[in-house]
Amino acid sequence: MLGLLGLGLLAGCSEKKDPMEKIKDLEFTVLSEDNIPEELKVVIEEKKDTSFKMTYQDNGFMYICVGYGEQVSGGYSIAVNALYLTENAIYADTTLLGPDPSDPAAGKKNSVSCPYIVLKTEFIDKPVVFD
Repeated sequence: MLGLLGLGLLAGCSEKKDPMEKIKDLEFTVLSEDNIPEELKVVIEEKKDTSFKMTYQDNGFMYICVGYGEQVSGGYSIAVNALYLTENAIYADTTLLGPDPSDPAAGKKNSVSCPYIVLKTEFIDKPVVFD
């Protein structure tokens, strides 16, 4: 009888999964402006002066978009630190990288820029968590 009770207690002590634990990395393509769907380009154009994070679905693909708003100069780039699937969501992590200090043209004043990135990946019906 005690053995059966012990088995019952062991079964009840299962480890809970972290809902943000990575299941798999997602393959993606960083799109050039020429390859962004027209409807999405219009939305980005309206939002690019301010920071934004959004998704767009079209033809079996998901487009994950991150904009960093208006910057005082050109020469910025955006690094994709992670894009992966979890049990409950897609996790997207990007970082804005400043102009290269060794490139005199990159950090020119009066050349305002609005850096953004568009990632194209397979459509998965889960929300995107931005970091």
